[in-house]
Amino acid sequence: MPLEHHPLSREFPEYQAALRTLMQDAHFAHLAREYQSLDAHIYEVEAGRQEVDDLTLQGLKLKRVTQKDVIADLLKRAAQ
Repeated sequence: MPLEHHPLSREFPEYQAALRTLMQDAHFAHLAREYQSLDAHIYEVEAGRQEVDDLTLQGLKLKRVTQKDVIADLLKRAAQ
């Protein structure tokens, strides 16, 4: 399976306008940067450039999904 980054712009194509607007908010921008950092870290691990055990990798992925859920909720609210 090919490795992929999961940028917010690709994860939420239907919320591009809300994403641009919310990036002006400091709290949302912080959440987005944290999500991007987690995504980059997971990509590096899966590419074999960083080593972590499977449990740690699963924890990182769970944190990314949780962060994505929070971001999705904020995007949905902003788009209403």
